[in-house]
Amino acid sequence: MMKNLRNVLFYTITIGAFSALLYFFIKQGKSLENADLLAGDPVATTSSWDQFTDTFQHNLSHPLATLLLQIITIILVARVFGWLCKSIGQPTVIGEIAAGIFLGPSLLGLYFPEFSTFLFPAQSLGNLQFLSQVGLILFMFIIGMELDLKVLKTKAQEAIVISHASIILPFALGVGLALYIYQQFAPDGISFLSFALFIGIALSITAFPVLARIVQERGLSRTKLGMMVITCAATDDITAWCILAAVIAIVKAGDFVSSIYTIILAGAYVFLMLKVLKPVLKRVGDHYSYREGLTKPVVAMFFVVLMFSSYCTEVIGIHALFGAFMAGVIMPANQNFRNIFIEKVEDVSMVLLLPLFFVFTGLRTQIGLLNDLYLWEITGLIIAAAVTGKFIGSAVAARFVNQSWRDSLIIGSLMNTRGLMELVVLNIGYDIGVLSPEIFAMMVIMALATTCMTGPALDLIDRFFPEKKWEAAAETNEDPGFSILIAFASPQGGKKMLRLAYHFIQKQLASHHITALHLSPSSYLNQVNTEEYQLETFRPITEEAAALETQFASLFKPSQNIEHDIIETANAGEYDMLMIGIGRTVFEGTFLGKILGFTSKIISRERLFDTISGKEKLFHADVFDERTTHIIKSVKIPVGILIEKNLSKVENIFIPIFSPDDKVLFQFVRKLALRESINLAIMDPTNAASQSPEIQSELAAISDYNNDRVRLLHENVLEKDFLQQQDLMIISLDSWKKAVESHSLWLSHSPSVLIVRG
Repeated sequence: MMKNLRNVLFYTITIGAFSALLYFFIKQGKSLENADLLAGDPVATTSSWDQFTDTFQHNLSHPLATLLLQIITIILVARVFGWLCKSIGQPTVIGEIAAGIFLGPSLLGLYFPEFSTFLFPAQSLGNLQFLSQVGLILFMFIIGMELDLKVLKTKAQEAIVISHASIILPFALGVGLALYIYQQFAPDGISFLSFALFIGIALSITAFPVLARIVQERGLSRTKLGMMVITCAATDDITAWCILAAVIAIVKAGDFVSSIYTIILAGAYVFLMLKVLKPVLKRVGDHYSYREGLTKPVVAMFFVVLMFSSYCTEVIGIHALFGAFMAGVIMPANQNFRNIFIEKVEDVSMVLLLPLFFVFTGLRTQIGLLNDLYLWEITGLIIAAAVTGKFIGSAVAARFVNQSWRDSLIIGSLMNTRGLMELVVLNIGYDIGVLSPEIFAMMVIMALATTCMTGPALDLIDRFFPEKKWEAAAETNEDPGFSILIAFASPQGGKKMLRLAYHFIQKQLASHHITALHLSPSSYLNQVNTEEYQLETFRPITEEAAALETQFASLFKPSQNIEHDIIETANAGEYDMLMIGIGRTVFEGTFLGKILGFTSKIISRERLFDTISGKEKLFHADVFDERTTHIIKSVKIPVGILIEKNLSKVENIFIPIFSPDDKVLFQFVRKLALRESINLAIMDPTNAASQSPEIQSELAAISDYNNDRVRLLHENVLEKDFLQQQDLMIISLDSWKKAVESHSLWLSHSPSVLIVRG
């Protein structure tokens, strides 16, 4: 008490004394001011409110405030458009490009010009451009690192044939197209050679990142086809960027002869990167290939290499992005090092800075310039040339190297994907003056169209050239038996579900088995970290299986729509039960959680479809979240929903029977009763068993196993003490819903719960 009083006294005296001293200094300083200056000070004649509003308006239009508002708007709009495209099975990059066009003069500027001028004033676009270029540099650096040169070596011959055929044909068509449109659409002062070469390379680009993501999401990553198309795309990327560098050199130099000097400098730069810097970086990467080793000085050194490489190529005249790509290629091949480094760079690049590039491209794209039928005919001609050259060039070359027709068509469809890489090339062409605003708009539309058609094209190929789905690989035994599919999100949750599933199977029977499924949001993965991510995700489950002396089959797949893929897997495989886990979100019970939950329910496409078709009401009124409800309703086999509350052991299990319909529980109760380590307590307070001959016969059969381990309780034992002695409660879905809807007090004391839908 005395110590607190001393602290308060010292605080009061110190603050009071120095406040008085500050007041004295300010008072003395006022007397030094020029009286004449004060008399003419406009501030003295302005009201406080006017001063505040003037200051506020100045702050609102300050370049930094404008840039921050632009970033906030861009990220939010890009995420919304990306989500919408993802919902209809399109790559999120399409939504991000569409977000840029939406915020540009084609839509926002056309219908809300004042707001567009406020949000994107002309003087602010320079800041946005340079920041987006930094994002692109980091992105191209990641793309370079994600290229696995070892894979290129193993399939180099076939990949080179396919990728170079997929470049030369569209390139030739592009040059031919340039011959047709040069006089009408080429900017003043641009030679035919420069214009034709740029149109050719723009039609020849393949978007390696988008292609790699589609391959992952389609479950093709580990197949021969997937490896082949990734290798082709990587080879295509390297070749196209080298050609692009030469084209930029020719355009900037003015003619081919003078560009030779630029190409010689570029050759010297590549030699320096591959023969001098790469061996040094390899030693550093091998030495610091662990997380603690990548200290700030080490990371700074690699960033200096990135910026130095970009600077060199910009000064040479082949664009900074080529230098960023090259810096990524020469980074140490150590997988652990690349995983760690990509983690450090990827989120800032992909989430924060890259959307700025999409919107900046959208601000440049003036679709309103295509204001007559002839211009749209030229746009269609560009799309036709791009698709014909890329698709046919890739597919025919793939068939020539003995790929099947199905695989050849898939390769052709994937190589026709352009996405972000096309926008990079188009922006370079726009910056150096090769592309006019009209051609730029046409090319952006072509990039959108060719990327959008990839998914539907693959679906059509699957329809007319069917092949067994990827899930079929998970079937470990075709004999009839009991097979459980556990779909888990977190590794620890999967570990708990495996422990529970283990008690439902008899490990001595080959027909009894467990399959563990993990579907990762595709945005979390890149080409480098997929294998390591899978290993880390399944490690706790593998360790738990070893401790239980059992085995399981693992399924791993990047996914755009997790609940849809869970449903497809459960319905397509020979499984007898699906087990999923649900938990509490960090927002549960909060105002923000209600807002987020309400929003997600409003914009769910499944719920909107069911509402339109009259199946359901618009507002979600189930006891589970909407995704869980969708899985429960759509899966054709029995479903177990595990609500896990520190399930450390499975020894004491409690099964309440509230109605004759709860007979669905007994197919699982029978299996648990065979386990000598489990004690079962079956509660029948409403005498539901006497109303159901099936339940009576089940109870009679179970009681014959071992009367000491199976107890039948006719009284209501839903008390806190009893429930806290149990490890697990198994309850039917209908009974659980009734308990939740009636706000039963015993729910707060329940142990971990397995809710069964028969």
